[in-house]
Amino acid sequence: MYQLPEPPAASAAGQTPIDDQAQKLLAAVEDAMRTPTSYRDDTPVPRIGTAPPVQQPGLPAMSPRATDAARLMMYGGLATVPPGIVLTAVLLASEHADPTIVGIIFGAPIALVLAVARLAARAKGVLPAEQHQHFHGTVHQQTTHSRTSGVWARTDNRQ
Repeated sequence: MYQLPEPPAASAAGQTPIDDQAQKLLAAVEDAMRTPTSYRDDTPVPRIGTAPPVQQPGLPAMSPRATDAARLMMYGGLATVPPGIVLTAVLLASEHADPTIVGIIFGAPIALVLAVARLAARAKGVLPAEQHQHFHGTVHQQTTHSRTSGVWARTDNRQ
């Protein structure tokens, strides 16, 4: 193993001693810490701005009347489940229902729901993560129409 030589003394190299440099650095840091580097504005933000509302992508918002109608249909459909179960139990108890038919009637929707749930679980990993992009300042949008034709590909990009 090689022995490294000792570094030359600070005065011999023509440099200021390390303690003096450290003191200067600490003094500069202390000076920088005295001046504030950030400011928090606690004034309340106005509730209404001057910008007009912008149509958002996706499904439009439902009116209260449409929401009430959807809720009514959902509860109406849900209300038919208990009488159907009671009727099926009565038919099975009186032996007027065929157990095979009852099993098919109840088994088919359950199998369909399980198949759809399995398909949705598999598709969940395929979809990309939802991204929200917020831009501040001037934004330029450019649309390019591309057309390819011929036996050998010729691309014509127009703006």
